[in-house]
Amino acid sequence: MFDALTERLTAVFSQLKGKGKLSEADVNAGLREIRLALLEADVHYKVVKDLIASVREKAIGQRVIDSLTPGQQMVKIVRDELRTLMGQSRAALDLSHRPAVIALVGLQGSGKTTTAAKLALTLRKDGRKPLLVAADIVRPAAIDQLETLGKALDLPVFSVRDGTLQPPAIAAAGLAEAKAKLCDVVIIDTAGRLQIDEQMMSELEQIKRLVPPDEILLVADAMTGQEAVNVARSFDERVELTGVVLTKLDGDARGGAALSIRAVTGCPIKYAGLGEKITPLEAFHPERMADRILGMGDVLTLIEQAEEHLDREKSEAFAKRIRENRFTLQDFLEQMEEMRKLGPIGQILEKLPGAAKLKLKGDAAASAGLDERDLDRTLAILRAMTLEERAAPSIIGGSRKKRIARGSGTQVRDVNRVLARYDEAKRALKLMGKRRVKGRSPLDFAGLGM
Repeated sequence: MFDALTERLTAVFSQLKGKGKLSEADVNAGLREIRLALLEADVHYKVVKDLIASVREKAIGQRVIDSLTPGQQMVKIVRDELRTLMGQSRAALDLSHRPAVIALVGLQGSGKTTTAAKLALTLRKDGRKPLLVAADIVRPAAIDQLETLGKALDLPVFSVRDGTLQPPAIAAAGLAEAKAKLCDVVIIDTAGRLQIDEQMMSELEQIKRLVPPDEILLVADAMTGQEAVNVARSFDERVELTGVVLTKLDGDARGGAALSIRAVTGCPIKYAGLGEKITPLEAFHPERMADRILGMGDVLTLIEQAEEHLDREKSEAFAKRIRENRFTLQDFLEQMEEMRKLGPIGQILEKLPGAAKLKLKGDAAASAGLDERDLDRTLAILRAMTLEERAAPSIIGGSRKKRIARGSGTQVRDVNRVLARYDEAKRALKLMGKRRVKGRSPLDFAGLGM
């Protein structure tokens, strides 16, 4: 979502780094461009004003103009200010009570029910035993949706369908159910509302009094930009938010909400939701996000994802085959599938340093092996081959190529391209195999250049 902002800031800093010495006019011109970039990203105007003033003060105070590396000094100052803006360090959930109670609040259509399931999945991955409570009796099928998600993810869901209980009482009954089932986290999915809906806002206040939540998280749609900040402020005034979950952070939003919410409301962003699939939420690390915005990548998050999703035993077996020069098309397929577990290519790229320079499109992206459709096509071709063909690629002649192309819905030239990439990868890995490869992850070998 920060693509446009990252490109603008990268261009500004490239100009500053290109000068051996900066004049005060250069600094002011750079800050003017940074201010415009932030405003275009829909960052709150007061936040932009304060940030630019702080950067200017530090730039002058640290004598950036007289520095040997003035451009790099400016990058460091802006990076530190962005980190401060978003909260310096990760704000974790307060789960000290047993069971801990988390209430999700927000506007209609912000994605609370889906986020409830994603949060439960995230906490279960961390060793918790969550219970989902369906306290939204306003939206048609809200209970059905939560129960369907719970069934698909093997998560317990508490609901009351007979209309005898109102949401505050349902929340209290859900807490009692959690204690009986020895669940250590209760996640309450409340009904969506408008800030001006007095009756429903009062309902939230009743839930807060009856079932004092340890966490009240606002689920905010990042696509709404600055409006998400206004929403957060309105909810915070009524129920005292403890944090925010930003959904659709991988969408086309310009990033204003992520950069403004903490500064304007004081509420930290605790998680980010990516995509529509029910996958765990991504923990929000302000320092990593600041690096990502400035095009420095987020390698730590990428490593964590690799450690979580990639199979260590497969990695060791793969390393052994490389040492023995036994890399086949089957290995090629398995490494592609392993890399796919990390998410779409775009999400992987934005976590790499210099990501803005890798934003290729069309033929350029395909030729570099960075196009999502190209990866899908490669996987389809490899899967259309028989086990015998993947084990011994040399047997793939003209007739086999035609059959593989028909089976994968591609052209023979596409099959030839995949075989050529395999040959290139095999040659590269043969050189790697002469070095120490033990313990390397598939990401090191299967990655983006193949």
